[in-house]
Amino acid sequence: MKIDIFLTRTAIIVPPLALPSREIGACVEFQGIVRELEGEASLTALYYEAYEPMARSVLTGHFTELSTQHPCDAVVFIHRLGEVPVGEPSLFIRVLAAHRGEALRFLVESIERLKRDVPIWKVVPEMAP
Repeated sequence: MKIDIFLTRTAIIVPPLALPSREIGACVEFQGIVRELEGEASLTALYYEAYEPMARSVLTGHFTELSTQHPCDAVVFIHRLGEVPVGEPSLFIRVLAAHRGEALRFLVESIERLKRDVPIWKVVPEMAP
């Protein structure tokens, strides 16, 4: 499985679709958009921090393990760090697989594991640098 992981401090640019084989029948994409409301607080932006080497390692491990449970051919993962204004994506994930069910299950589980295990943190705006 091809794994591409990008942590960026600039706006997320969705990469062009490149199919690694003619067997790809499903492309599933997700973008996490910064909402204006976080709880009851009105925001202009959120801030994200990461322990980058560990985040890459944990993500690679998760994607490798998930590909054995839900066979997929490729995943592109992009997470923005620093300030992310309301209405802009903080997260982009693309999963390519032969079948939609595998791609969808891979995507859902990867987001659950991201929130649970990966050292990327949302910072309260008053505490942001």
